[in-house]
Amino acid sequence: MSAEKQREIASKGGRAAHEKGTAHEWTADEARSAGRKGGQVSRGGRGRLITPEPVTMAPQGGLAGSAAGRAE
Repeated sequence: MSAEKQREIASKGGRAAHEKGTAHEWTADEARSAGRKGGQVSRGGRGRLITPEPVTMAPQGGLAGSAAGRAE
């Protein structure tokens, strides 16, 4: 089914729910709470920022230990 056809069907369902009076409408508090929950999930779900592990760099100077520096 095409994306346009799916959108059309969903739109009809949304309009019908509003006409029937069963559609959900966000209050300011509900929207605020949902936004807060989404922000917590993106930070690992514990309300803290996830910091990436520090990247350790290989020692500078030459090719010692690498495959390019070995004769095979």
